[in-house]
Amino acid sequence: MKFSKKIFAAAFVTFAIAAAAAAQQVTTPDLTARAASVTEFDVNGLKVILRRRASAPTVSVGLFLRGGVRNLTEKTAGIENLMLTSAIEAGQNFPRQAVRRELARTGSTLGASAGSDFSVVSMASTRENFDRMWKLFADVTMKPTFDPADINRVRDQMITGLREQETVPDSALDTLEDKIIYAGHPYSIDPTGTPETLTAITPAQLRDYHKRSMETSRLLLVVVGDIDAAELKAKVTATLGTLPKGNYTESALPALDFSRPSLDVVARQLPTNYIKGDFAAPSLSSPDYYSMRVAMAVLATRVFQEVRVKRQLSYAPNADMDNMGANTANIYVTAVDANKAVDVMLKEIEKIKKEPISDDELSGAAGEFLTNYYLKQQTNAAQAADLARYELIGGGWRNSFDFLNHIKQVTPDAVRAAANKYMKNIRFVVIGDPAAINKSLFTSAE
Repeated sequence: MKFSKKIFAAAFVTFAIAAAAAAQQVTTPDLTARAASVTEFDVNGLKVILRRRASAPTVSVGLFLRGGVRNLTEKTAGIENLMLTSAIEAGQNFPRQAVRRELARTGSTLGASAGSDFSVVSMASTRENFDRMWKLFADVTMKPTFDPADINRVRDQMITGLREQETVPDSALDTLEDKIIYAGHPYSIDPTGTPETLTAITPAQLRDYHKRSMETSRLLLVVVGDIDAAELKAKVTATLGTLPKGNYTESALPALDFSRPSLDVVARQLPTNYIKGDFAAPSLSSPDYYSMRVAMAVLATRVFQEVRVKRQLSYAPNADMDNMGANTANIYVTAVDANKAVDVMLKEIEKIKKEPISDDELSGAAGEFLTNYYLKQQTNAAQAADLARYELIGGGWRNSFDFLNHIKQVTPDAVRAAANKYMKNIRFVVIGDPAAINKSLFTSAE
């Protein structure tokens, strides 16, 4: 899955440049008008963000649990993910069969996932079924049964997935990356856990963890759809608003260490070498975020052209940037001639540092973001996720509406400044043939 995303990302960047001229003709939505569609209110310490979309046929709900891996230890890795995923199996008023029946009957969806910065239980339904589905949603989130049979089934599925990932080179590369880049950092804890940590978790631990998690100060509720604020507030007050408030305060994330370049290689007999080089990146709340995003979009396009199209050194070279509280960017490539491919990529980084990007490249990057932005905003679920991410790690939900305005204000000088500030001290991880790796080349980007 990760490999195919890289292919898509590179192809999409190329497409976006071709579409840039048309995209630039689209007027950026007015920030004030869009923000006016959002209502926020507090119910017993629970912050609620509602974006009303008149006449929208569906409603999307996300209940977000703050803290992410900061809530975990090495021994409890995966407990939040297992707790949330097991919780939505059944509640006191909606047994497992009733949950399955209601989801099938209404065409609604219910899901849970855990991440490094936050976790979420999500629900989507048609507007006409929202009242019924809200009752189900509130039941499984507030009063899950944690039946041992459900827990064991969910746990087995998770462990099977984790073991399958170990056989995929890209997943193994990501695991190595996390181990090296996040050493000593909260992100070193995998929110999905390990087979060992998941196996050790008991139903009693899940119940205790759920009790500690379900405090309104730890939660954020985001809803997008055609629902009145007063109606939603009444529903929240009668359900989630009755949870204890608690006194949760989120701790700050420490900075990641990119003070020097590094290289770590794991030997494995493969047809090609899998390579990723990480470097620092500004977080979603940083003023540098936008210029760095443009710089990475330009780099992705150049890497694709130089490594794949012109030299055919790799099928899917890429440059990408995460959206995390403690953020990173990276270059990625699979290549038999690893040294030549990485050398080309490092030279493209140096060009961005030294030479102003052209107007065509700048407009191309803006076109990419504009096109991608509108594609992502088509669903209520995507809008809810975007509002939550900005609220939790991006300086507030209002910033989500100002993204394109910031992108359009990025200048060639700002791109070059961001590249010089962040694209250095690259920390490479490699899975493949150690003899094929020139250490001095891989550690030269200071």
